[in-house]
Amino acid sequence: MVKFRLLIFLLSITFLSCREDTPVDTGELQLVSVGVGPEQLSLQDVNTDLPYDKPISIQFSQPLDTTTVRDNVALYDNNESEIESELFILDNDKTITLSTLEALKQKESYSIQVGAGLKGKKGETFPGFTVSFTTKSVPLTVKDAIIDDTGSENGSRIINISFQPEIEIAFSEPLAAGVLQPYTSVLLGSLNYNHTVTQVSDSVLKVTVIEDLPYYRRINFKISGGLAEEIGKGFDAYTLEFYTQLDSTDKYPVVSDEELLNIVQVQTFKYFWDFAHPVSGLNRERNTSADNVTSGGSGFGVMAIPVGIERGYITREEGVARLRTIVDFLGTADRFHGAWSHWLSGSTGDVNPFSSNDDGGDLVETSYMAMGLITARQYLNEAVTDEAALITDINTLLDAIEWDWYTQGENSLTWHWSPNYDFEKNHKIRGWNEALITYVMAASSTTHTISKEVYEIGWGGGPNMVNGNQYFGITLPLGPSYGGPLFFEQYSFIGIDPRNLEDQYANYWEQAVNHTLINRQHCIVNARGYVGYSEDCWGLTASDGNKGYSAHSPTNDRGVITPTAALSSIPFTPEQSMDAMRHFYYKLGDRLWGPYGFYDAFNVTENWFGTSNIAIDQGPMLLMIENYRTGLLWELFMSAPEVQAGLTKLGFTY
Repeated sequence: MVKFRLLIFLLSITFLSCREDTPVDTGELQLVSVGVGPEQLSLQDVNTDLPYDKPISIQFSQPLDTTTVRDNVALYDNNESEIESELFILDNDKTITLSTLEALKQKESYSIQVGAGLKGKKGETFPGFTVSFTTKSVPLTVKDAIIDDTGSENGSRIINISFQPEIEIAFSEPLAAGVLQPYTSVLLGSLNYNHTVTQVSDSVLKVTVIEDLPYYRRINFKISGGLAEEIGKGFDAYTLEFYTQLDSTDKYPVVSDEELLNIVQVQTFKYFWDFAHPVSGLNRERNTSADNVTSGGSGFGVMAIPVGIERGYITREEGVARLRTIVDFLGTADRFHGAWSHWLSGSTGDVNPFSSNDDGGDLVETSYMAMGLITARQYLNEAVTDEAALITDINTLLDAIEWDWYTQGENSLTWHWSPNYDFEKNHKIRGWNEALITYVMAASSTTHTISKEVYEIGWGGGPNMVNGNQYFGITLPLGPSYGGPLFFEQYSFIGIDPRNLEDQYANYWEQAVNHTLINRQHCIVNARGYVGYSEDCWGLTASDGNKGYSAHSPTNDRGVITPTAALSSIPFTPEQSMDAMRHFYYKLGDRLWGPYGFYDAFNVTENWFGTSNIAIDQGPMLLMIENYRTGLLWELFMSAPEVQAGLTKLGFTY
C-alpha cells in the first residue's frame, strides 16, 4: 500500500502542474473538478477553511467504469487512516460523490485519493491523483439563553427579571466556566455588577448575579468577542438585553389619599411660588430656565395663587402682593395687539422668540393668561382697597387684548402675529385641541369680541373637530384618532367647568372622560410592548422624553409616561388617576419625585427618567387636583359675568 501511495504521489505531481480551471488531459479520461460541498478545490494552491460536514464530489469528462470506483477512491486523515465513507455515482456515471458517515473534525487535514486503477466506461485510463485540504473551524455560538426561566428565542423584550437573576447559556460545544468568566459582564451603562459563572453541563454554563440590580432598568449581559482568542476559534460578541422588575416596596411612608393629595399639591405649588422669577413674579418655562418666563404657564401660576391662599401655603397678603407684581409687569411687557408672546424675559418683559418667525403675539398662550387673570380677579375682594385696585388693573389688561383683530377679518382666530413676520405662520386655531379656551375668551371680551360664526366656522370647522368613532369600545365625540395628547382635555377645563357643559358639538364631560379612558386603555393594551405600562402606570401627553419634547399620544407613543397626563385628569377619572398617583409616588418616587413635585416624564424602556419640571405640566396637576377636591377654580372662573355671556353667545349650556 505504501508503494501504491508513492505512485499516486508521483503521478499527482504531473497532475497538479496543470491549470486548475482546465480538465486534466490524460489523452483519455479527464478530471473536470473536485469540490467539498459548495467549495471548489484548487489543484495547485493550499485548500483551507473547507466545510467539515459536506459531501465530496469528483467530476470527470467521460462516464466511468463503475466497477473500478470503490477500490480506487478514498478519503484519508493526516495519519493516513482511511475515513469510512459511502460512495455514490451520479450524473450518468461522470461524478463520484463521497459522503463520510460522521462529520470530519474541525481544523484537520485530509486528502482525497483516486488510484490509477480507475477506468472509463470505454476502458479509458487515468493516472490517479491526490489533493489535500484542511477543514475550517466552526465558530463557537450561543445556542440558547434562559434568564429566570424566561427564554430569549422569540425576540420580544425580556421583562420583569429579578434583581439577582440566573442566566443559563447553552453553547454549541463544550466550554469551561473558568474560561468564560473573564469575558462576561452584567452592565447598567458602564457599571458592571458582580456575578459568578458555574458549570451546569459540558456546554451549558450558569451566570448568577450576586448583587442586587436596580429596579426597572435595562441591563445588558455581554460575552466579549475576546473569548475567540482565548479558545482559538471564532466567536462573535453576544448581548442579552433584559429589564428588571418593579421594586414593589414603598419609597415613602403610606398616608391617606387625602394626605397624599396634600403632599402633591403643596410640593407642586412650590414651582409657582418658590421658583417664580424674582422680578416679574411670572413662572419660568422649566426648572432649568433662567430669565425665560412663559405667558401661558404663568397663567396657570396666577390661578395657583388662590389655591395657595385657600390651602394655607401662603397668606392672603402674600398672594395679593405677588399678583400686584405680576399685573404691573404684564402691563409694561411687550404686547402685540394686546396679546403677550409665548416667551418673554422675566427681567425686562421683552419678547423671547419661541421660534425663528414666532417673535410676537401668541393668542393661545394669552388665553391661558386671561383665564388666570379672570380667575384671580374673581377671587379678589373689591371691598378691600388694594384688591379693588388690582381688579381695575386686571380689567385694563384684559380689555386691551384684540381678539377680533386676530381673525384677520375671517371667520377663524389665528394663533400668531409678529411685527416682523406679520401672519406668516398663518396657524389657524381650529378644533379639536387645547384651544377651546381661546374662543371662549375671545367671545367673552367686552371690548374686542368675536361672533358665533367665528367659533362655528373656525373652531367647529376644524379637520379634527367631530370624531364619533369608538376606540377600545369607548366613543370619542371630538378630536383626532384616539383623542390626541391628554392636555387637549386639561388646559381649557382648568377654568371652564365641563361637568354640565354642552353645545352643538358635544357633551364636554363625556368628551373629557372618554378621551382619558381611551388614553389609559391604550397604555394597558400596550401593543408596542413598552416596559412599565400598566393599569396604574399610564398617561400620554406633551412632555419631555428621552428623544426630546414631543406631543405624546396613542398615535405618537414613544414609551414616555408623563405624570401630569394621569394626575391632571383626576376630575374625569378619579379612581384611575389616584391609582396612578399612588404608583408614581410610592413605587417610583425615588426616581420621579423632586423639589417641585413629580418630574416631567420617564421612559423605562429607554432607561430614562427626566429631571425637569415644566410650568404647563406642573400647573394642570396642581389646579385640576383642586378642582377635583373643591371645584375652586371652576367656581371662580365660571362666576365671571363676561365668561357666562361668552359661553351663552357661542351656544353653550352649562
